Amino acid sequence: MIEITQPAKDAIRSAIAKAGQPVAGLRLLVETGGRAGPSYGMLVERKADPADETLTFGDVTLLIDPETRPHLAGTKVDFVASVAGARFVFEKSFC
Repeated sequence: MIEITQPAKDAIRSAIAKAGQPVAGLRLLVETGGRAGPSYGMLVERKADPADETLTFGDVTLLIDPETRPHLAGTKVDFVASVAGARFVFEKSFC
């Protein structure tokens, strides 16, 4: 299961609004491997792939491809802002 915090939902809504065109949702990406563990990312998608899993949190839609889904299980997506800047934070629960 994936958890999305309210600040993350607000930031996703803002990113989709800035796209300036209709979008299918926000794609979650995971690049595995490397010493530091997985790298996470997001991409505004205009069209969903038929194989995508679609998760809806109110008016926020996330798209996840079948290969990425297992790597996101137990992940919480948050958005934090500080003096250093604003960013999405992915926290993986291994319990």
